[in-house]
Formats: sequence, structure tokens, C-alpha cells
Amino acid sequence: MEELDNQLDLLHKGYKALSTKLLGWFETLVSMLPNFFLAIIVLIVFYFLAKAIKVGINRMLTRLVDNKNILDLATQIIFYVIMLVGTFVALGVLNLDKTVTSLLAGAGVIGLALSFAFQDLATNFISGVFLAIQKPIQIGDLIQTNNYIGYVKKIGLRAIDIENFDGQYVIIPSKEVFQSPLLNFNRLNHRRVNVPVGVSYGDDIEKVENLLYETIRDLDITKNDFSDVRIDFDGFGDSSVNFIVRFWINQCNQPSYHRAYTKAGIAIKKAFDANDITIPFPIRTLDFGIKGGEKLVEQLAILDKLDQIEQKKSQTRNSTDSEK
Repeated sequence: MEELDNQLDLLHKGYKALSTKLLGWFETLVSMLPNFFLAIIVLIVFYFLAKAIKVGINRMLTRLVDNKNILDLATQIIFYVIMLVGTFVALGVLNLDKTVTSLLAGAGVIGLALSFAFQDLATNFISGVFLAIQKPIQIGDLIQTNNYIGYVKKIGLRAIDIENFDGQYVIIPSKEVFQSPLLNFNRLNHRRVNVPVGVSYGDDIEKVENLLYETIRDLDITKNDFSDVRIDFDGFGDSSVNFIVRFWINQCNQPSYHRAYTKAGIAIKKAFDANDITIPFPIRTLDFGIKGGEKLVEQLAILDKLDQIEQKKSQTRNSTDSEK
């Protein structure tokens, strides 16, 4: 009987503790209902505020940035930042300041871990953002970077896609493009063509210079107002006197450059043929002397004399042996 009373007493105490706890939670919930509804109102206000700011920022950035990826990224970041601030304000209304502090600390730790884990991805991403804002290249531009040359097909946040002259599609990370020298052939409306030329040492150099100038100047590909034709001396070669013919064209694309280079080469060859100017083949001088400066004929003559002396000596020895 006493044992039953003890069990009933334990059940009564447990029920009383549970009811007290539930009652306390209910009273806390009732007391927090106004703050709860206020927190919901805060979230709703911040939501519509974020939407309005997102639209306004999008309209403003549309005038500055043409890249749709950048616009979407910027507006989404702004939207989520405002909503995050609204969430923290709502938690503060609910007197959950410790929760806010814990969330901020956790976000910092997670952000630090992610920054190490996705360092290259983040670098490419940020580089893509700067490329989109600065606009050093546009779709269709002919560029050269990281030992690749081709036409820009796509400008993304992570990578730049180009098509080279062999019809190959090359994807270059944005970090490599942003941190490396970039040659954009389409930024200017003109381009210089350099054609190396060599003539024989027996030709009149002044005549060659004037002929090159007149030949290139009369071509229709050099009809521009940027600069005159230049004929620059490029040194004495092994077999030729070398020049570089420099002229400008009004097109900057690669097909126009190659077409101008080809026309200039054909015109120079025809002009040289018409004026008996020689473009020499590679010439090699063979020196057969130990100290240098001796020709093959001279060396052969010396060898022939030595051979005759040896023959005479041999005949003398044979005669001596016969007499014995």
C-alpha cells in the first residue's frame, strides 16, 4: 500500500512539473504573439523593400553594364542581403539576440571555410565581374591572351570562350584573362603590317629602298590617313641585306591583315623581277684551311703535290730494292 502511494505521489509530481512547464511555455508564447506578428510584418516589409530596390538597381545598372549575368548577380545579391538584414531585425524583435550572434558567428566560420575550399572558383568569379564592368573585350572581338588567339564567342563570369583560327573552341578561365596581358585587335580601327624583305649584297640599296616605298604606296590596301609607308633597315644577314616594310591598313581583323600581307608580298616580288633585283637563296661559304681563308681549289692543289711527292718516294724505294 505504501509503495502504491509512493508511485502515485511520483506521478502527481511529474504531472505537476509537466503542466507547469507547458503552462510556462504557453504563457511565453502568448506573451510573444505580438512580437511574433511584428516579426512577420518586418519580414514582409523587408521583402517588398528588397523587391523594390532590386528593380531600381536593375534599371540603374542597365545603363552601365551590358552583361546580363552581372545584372542578375548584382540584383540577386542585393535582394538576399536586404532579406538577411530583415531576418536579423525580426529575430531581434523576438528577443533572440543570442541566436543572431550565433548565426553571425556560424556564417563567419562557414564563409572562411568556403573561401579556402573554393578559392580558385571565387577568384575566377570576381575576375569575371571586373571584366564585365571594365569591358576590355566584347563579343566578336579578335583577342590574343595566354598564347591563344581567336574571336570572342562568350563572356561569362567564370570563363571567356573564344574560337581560334583552326575552328577550335577554347575556354579560358576569367582569372587568366584578367591577370594576363590582353591584346585586343578590335579596339583600334587600324593595324600595321610588317613584311620582311631581303636583297642580295650586289644590288643598289638606295634603289631597293625607293622601289619598295613606291610599290607599297601605290597599293590600294595602304590608302589611309594614319601613317605613311616606312622602309626600315633590319641588318646585314648571312646572305642578304634585310629590310622591313611597314604600312598601315584600315581594317583590324585577321583576314584583312593576311590579305594585305599577301598582296604586299606579291607586289614586291613582281617589282623586284621587273627591276632585276635578286632575293638571294641562303649562301654558305666552306673554308677548308686550318687557319681559315683557304679555298677548296688551293687545298686540292696542295694535296695533289703531296701525292706526287709520295709517288716519287715510292718509286725511289722500289728502284733501290730492285738493285739489291
